[in-house]
Amino acid sequence: MEITELTVAERRVWDAFPCGEAVDFRSSPDDDPADGAGWGPERTVRGEVLRAIVLGCPRADDEIAMVVIEGARISGQWSLRHGTIDCPLLLSGCYFDSAPDLYAAHLVQVNLARSVLPGLVAAGAQFDGSLDLSACRVSGMVALSAARVSKVLSLNQAHLGTEDAEGQGTVLTLNHSVVDDDIVATGVLAHGEVRLDSATVRGLINFDDAVLQAPGRIALRAESLSAGGDVTAARLVASGTVRLGAARVEGSVSVEDAQLLNVQGDALDAAHLTVGTVLNAGGLTAEGRVRLTGAKVSGWVSFIEARLRNPGGVALGISNSEAALLTLRDAAPILGDVKLHYSSFKVIEAHPRVWPAVVRLEGLNYEALAPRLPAAHRLALLARDADGFVPHAYEQLAASYRQVGDDAAARTVQLAKQRRHRATLPAYARLWGWAQDITVGYGFRPIRAAAWLFSLLFLGTLAYALHHPTPLKAGEAPDFNPVIYTLDLLLPIIDFGQEKAYSAHGWYQWLGYALIITGWLLATTIAAGITRTVSRS
Repeated sequence: MEITELTVAERRVWDAFPCGEAVDFRSSPDDDPADGAGWGPERTVRGEVLRAIVLGCPRADDEIAMVVIEGARISGQWSLRHGTIDCPLLLSGCYFDSAPDLYAAHLVQVNLARSVLPGLVAAGAQFDGSLDLSACRVSGMVALSAARVSKVLSLNQAHLGTEDAEGQGTVLTLNHSVVDDDIVATGVLAHGEVRLDSATVRGLINFDDAVLQAPGRIALRAESLSAGGDVTAARLVASGTVRLGAARVEGSVSVEDAQLLNVQGDALDAAHLTVGTVLNAGGLTAEGRVRLTGAKVSGWVSFIEARLRNPGGVALGISNSEAALLTLRDAAPILGDVKLHYSSFKVIEAHPRVWPAVVRLEGLNYEALAPRLPAAHRLALLARDADGFVPHAYEQLAASYRQVGDDAAARTVQLAKQRRHRATLPAYARLWGWAQDITVGYGFRPIRAAAWLFSLLFLGTLAYALHHPTPLKAGEAPDFNPVIYTLDLLLPIIDFGQEKAYSAHGWYQWLGYALIITGWLLATTIAAGITRTVSRS
């Protein structure tokens, strides 16, 4: 391009480039780039001129050439497709008529902070420095798929998409991209889907205070994401699903105080998520399902002070997941079902009032529950299991009490298990169950058995003391003892010789039969209880 073809504004940029000097076209520091469509030729630079400058403009010796422009209108297509640019490109507060095309370009540093763009095409591009899109307003899509950024990718306070673009699709795509430093997107506003599928980020990912609006669709999608640091989205507001399927995060994942609103489906979907330290959803407000499937968290999963709502559906679903601690401390009562299928935690911290009317606990494993409460406070939850009688749930609860040395609470849980199981049996088996329950509490109430034995012993002793049975062989029978005679009737496996030597008549004979039968029942149920005790030991 001949220098004679340049406008006055373009000539300023041309002359400033070799020495890296800044060119400021603003009439005042308060200029709004959104008004750039009305800017005249005095602050307009053609995209083709910018291309010519960075590719062929002469450079000064011992100077660092760079494009530094503030408050310009970039008209026409600015294309650096497949180009190799070895100088920084700093165009802040500018207005772009067309989406810059940086497809597969090799660049050093690009700064478009506070600019207004219809889109950005940078798929496959390589940035040896940072890419700064802070406070940008992009009405279309920012395409960074398969791009590589060696330093920070900044999207702080950026506005992506337009509010009136009904049904707008993806506004930011970083699929298969690599960022060797951090992604900082605090306060970003996105009217459409944000995608980081299979992206690799060596540092942290920060979406604190972001607002992602994609009602009924996916607001943030980061499937198979790999992050070397933390992923934070504190105070995030998302109208749509936040999906972290198969993501791997070396640090923590935080959606603390976030608001996830998607009443039509999943609010948070973290299937097969792997977190190196903590998954923090403290203060989370979720309108829709929160789902963790196959998640692995080496530290704890926190829903402290969370508010989970999905009436008529699953509010919290954690399946096949692992963590050291699951905490819902000070969380609001959950509105919706809870599923904790086949997940494992060392400790679950939740007050009984947190749990909803419908839970599913099949295969749930844990070592302890907090806070420490009597067994009666925990048993109500097991009775509400939508899968009906789940023996494993009772065994887990009993084991948690034994773990802390509370054997009495463990026996209470085991007794509740037998009673719940009894309701599932046929009538004849329920009768036998009732007998075991009333007599010895299925072997978990030994004091009750002793009380029955002493009561029957007293009754028999009194009856036979008042009315001695007749000796079967006069002169050969041992001296009659009503206590020993009653014990002989009650204890079928012990023979004191009294029962064989004496015979009662009338009602006292029927009393003897009753003592024999009752003794057999007591002996059988006590033996069953002893067997269960030995097997537990």
